Amino acid sequence: MRNSARKQLQNKSVKSRLGTLQKKYTDFVTAGKKTEATAAYKDLTSALDKAAKTGTVHRSTASRKKSRLALRLNKVK
Repeated sequence: MRNSARKQLQNKSVKSRLGTLQKKYTDFVTAGKKTEATAAYKDLTSALDKAAKTGTVHRSTASRKKSRLALRLNKVK
C-alpha cells in the first residue's frame, strides 16, 4: 500500500471520528443537557487538538471550532 493511501485512510478515520463526536455534542447542546455536553466538549476538543497536532486538520481550524463550540456550550442553561 502506498504511503499516501495509508495516510488518506488514517485521516479519513480521524475526520469521521471528529464528525461523530461533534454530532454527539450538538445533540446534547440542543437537548439542553449541560453536564453531558460538557463531557462531550472535553472529548471533542481533545480529539481536535490531536488531529491538529498530526496535521489532519489545520491548527487554526481546530482552534476556531473549539471556540465556537465553547460559545454554544456557554449559551446552554
